[in-house]
This record gives sequence, structure tokens and C-alpha cells, in this order.
Amino acid sequence: MQNLDIISVNIWQIVISLANLVILFLILKRFLFEPVKKIVAERQNEIDTQYRKAERAKREADEIKADWEKQIATAEARADEIINEAVERADRRNEVMLYESREKADQIIRKGKAEVERDRREARETIKKEIVDVSQAISEQIIGREINMEDHRDLIDSAIDRIGE
Repeated sequence: MQNLDIISVNIWQIVISLANLVILFLILKRFLFEPVKKIVAERQNEIDTQYRKAERAKREADEIKADWEKQIATAEARADEIINEAVERADRRNEVMLYESREKADQIIRKGKAEVERDRREARETIKKEIVDVSQAISEQIIGREINMEDHRDLIDSAIDRIGE
């Protein structure tokens, strides 16, 4: 039986062990589990706050990015508009300069033609006078008398007109 005393179960020992276990559990709960639980909850709150801040910062960054993209698109559109306006102004200026150049060239050509025509008339008149003078001198020598200047001019003018045609 002595061997049985080693294995025997003592009810008071079980009750005391259970009471020790409950007391130990209550002490651990009070001094360990609750502070750890509180620390974990605080840490969870900090993490949640950080996530909310990060999400808010991301939204703000997205809004700022969208604003910048909008401003860039507006600036690019304005730059394209300015370039197109400058090209149109240059084209109009080019057309005006081309028109003015053509007008000046036409004016120079008209002026040149008028000068040529005037010089031609002057040369024709000069040649007529010289021919009249030469032919009068030749006629006087051939005929031997002086021909009326008016008759002579009429003869020469009609001859020159026939030759000029």
C-alpha cells in the first residue's frame, strides 16, 4: 500500500491546486493580460490612424497630381494655341508681304513699260526730225529749190507711218 500513497489522489490538494491556478490566472489577467491587451489596442489604434493618414495623404496627392495634370494639359493646349496663332500671323504677314512685293513688281513693270514707251516715242520723234532734216536737205539738193517745210513734213510723216506699220 505504500506504493499506492505515491499515486493517491488527495482532494484537498486538487482544490488547492485549482485555487492556485485560478488565483494565478486572475493575477496574470490583472497584471499581464490587460496591460498587454491595452498595449495591443493602443498599437492597433496607432496603426489604424497611420493608415487613415496615409489614405488621406494619398487622396490629397492624387488630387494634387490631377490638378497638375490638368494644369499641364491646359498649358500644353495654350502653347499649341499660341503656336497656331503665331503660324497664322506669320502666314498672313507672308501673304501681305508677297502681295506687296507683287504690287511693287507690277508697279515697276508698268513704270518700266511706260518709260520704254515714252523713250520709244521720243526716239521715234527724234528720228523723224532727223529724217525730215536730212531728207529736206537731200530734196533741196536734188530739186534745187526749197520745199515748204510743212509739205515736206507731211510727206515724210506719211512715209514713216507706212514704214512703221
